[in-house]
Amino acid sequence: MSTTISDITVQTIDGARKPLSDYSGKALLIVNVASYCGYTSQYAGLQKLYEKYQSQGLEVLGFPCNDYGSQEPDANEKIQQFCSTRFGVTFPLFDKVHARGAEQHPLYAKLTQTEPKGEVSWNFEKFLVSKTGEVVNRFKSAVGPDSPELIAAIERELF
Repeated sequence: MSTTISDITVQTIDGARKPLSDYSGKALLIVNVASYCGYTSQYAGLQKLYEKYQSQGLEVLGFPCNDYGSQEPDANEKIQQFCSTRFGVTFPLFDKVHARGAEQHPLYAKLTQTEPKGEVSWNFEKFLVSKTGEVVNRFKSAVGPDSPELIAAIERELF
């Protein structure tokens, strides 16, 4: 298995294949998202992070996931509409994935094999990936996008 996520290809919410190598040289904040979760309001904070740091090399990547409490049952088109109209999301959203279990997406298989190892425990868990494609930090769902520890970690990767 590769030491970076750059060799993994994902599918955009519109159905296009997107190699993560397209993001080489950028820091990534990868988040499993859901529309009907107690943490759904984090979309707004993720969008603010994206707006503040995108020009400095941060990409926020949202992966809808229905693995936790069936809190993302909708089809991609409805998810995209919800995110843009309710939270003004402009960061990239992708096809719905499994973050755990037998059908775990290869991206999440890779993310969860990096220290600290272990399954994603709920919606809105965040993985910070360096500009070289290595997972450098992981934040549980309760760590909000405006959390000083998350912002400090992002800034360490960017500056």
